[in-house]
Amino acid sequence: MAQLKVENLTVSYDAPAISGVSFTIGAGQRVGLIGEAGAGKSLVALSILGLLPRGAKLSGSISYDERSIAGDEAALAPLHGRKIALIPEKAALGLDRLVTARQFLRECLALAPDASPDPDTGVEAALAEIGLPASRAALYPADLEPRERQLLMVAGALAAKPEILVADEPAAGLDLVDERRVLDLIGRHCSTRSMSLLLIAPEIKAIAMLCTRIVVLHQGRIVEAGEKTDVFGHPKHEFTRALLSAGRNRARTLMRTPIGGTLLEVRNVRKRYRRPDVSLFEPRPPIIALDEVSFIMRAGESMGLVGAAGAGKTTLARIVAGLERVTKGELEFDARVYHGTDLVPVNRGDITMIFPDPRLSFDPRLTLGESIAEPLQLDRDGLVDELSARIVEVVAATGLGPSVLQRYPGELSLNELYRAGIARALVTRPKLVVLDEPVEILDIASRGEMLVLLNRLRADFGLTFLVACRDLDTARVIADRIIVMDGGRIVETGTPAQLLENPQHETTRRLVAAALPEVGIVPVF
Repeated sequence: MAQLKVENLTVSYDAPAISGVSFTIGAGQRVGLIGEAGAGKSLVALSILGLLPRGAKLSGSISYDERSIAGDEAALAPLHGRKIALIPEKAALGLDRLVTARQFLRECLALAPDASPDPDTGVEAALAEIGLPASRAALYPADLEPRERQLLMVAGALAAKPEILVADEPAAGLDLVDERRVLDLIGRHCSTRSMSLLLIAPEIKAIAMLCTRIVVLHQGRIVEAGEKTDVFGHPKHEFTRALLSAGRNRARTLMRTPIGGTLLEVRNVRKRYRRPDVSLFEPRPPIIALDEVSFIMRAGESMGLVGAAGAGKTTLARIVAGLERVTKGELEFDARVYHGTDLVPVNRGDITMIFPDPRLSFDPRLTLGESIAEPLQLDRDGLVDELSARIVEVVAATGLGPSVLQRYPGELSLNELYRAGIARALVTRPKLVVLDEPVEILDIASRGEMLVLLNRLRADFGLTFLVACRDLDTARVIADRIIVMDGGRIVETGTPAQLLENPQHETTRRLVAAALPEVGIVPVF
């Protein structure tokens, strides 16, 4: 008997966002929902719990154990948490800023069918299960790190021991080790308690690891559904085949930039951040983000910075790009010494940065043409016609047409906006491009093609890459050499093959062990 049944679900605003979506989740069954960004996956999740935003119109039916719950607050209220729990796409939004982690978990534990008479013991166990120390229980959401808020939301949803877990990107924003911990934990709850699961994840590997049935959503409609071995092994729809192809990281292009002499040298760099003191009488020690970091990059090389959250990858990337200043040490780029923000003006156009979320790095009031042209103010001697031709050149190189220059950021898809961010980084003809979490924001369908594009651009424009990323999978596709960081220090360096096949340091071994298993099915197209 179906535990959860969705029939002909349609959600509309001015036009249908999802249309005619139907599937069932039986007791103990694990269903994975995949599709491109904007396909409507999150709307399906929110519809089940009656949490659609205002203005959304729902039609069709949703039933739990043969009782209709679609849009029925009275029917849904006793199910929330107890029977059906949700990990929303933005988990932090599910936390009350006035409620401590302990209070939140105690409320969740009280929903469990076997609620413990000693809730504080349950709180400690729930935190330990998700890898958080008991000391964090007294903190409010604002005092927790973003990753800790995400982990707390996962812990709360599972602490209630629901019959069905609706998990919408439960590992969003987490590093590789935390992601694997979350997925393993969800898998254990499914196995030991026969918990049913509806999983939405940006990684096909995560879906393949946990789910037995697959539903493929494309442009608001289901285009394919069935057992995992059938959908992943014998995909019938063209979109499913494209999605599976994009989900497999492809090897780097055969073309590559010739490796030259030393371009960047980082020498004994330290970076400390002062903590906000609780009082004048209880000063707290500073945060050490980087500690005696040294390495050399050669022209044409692509180097990856890999590590868990807080390892210092982004801080180091921003210092190299001239956006933050070191506390101690120095850098030398193209034979000129600098300390971060004092990067000399003549080199400002030689080092550019591609940020992880392009939506936060474009002024919504400017057209794409105006934003892409902004860095050219560094080239005051360039002729107008030459600079205009350069804008058109980099836009075309990223796969965008010239008409995009007249559009505003809000009119572009995330894929297009990321390409525009790449174009803006290339318009000054840089020698070194710093990439922070490349493609992390993109969906399954876009990640693989974007990594191929970046490798091609590196070869075509003779670029050097410094790439900060959370996992070895991305790094091995785009980097010639990888630096593994932990606690602000470099703990191991090597080629992708060396680190994956024979990791020496415990941190590297943890990263390799945390990598999600391959799908294990060779699609037959």
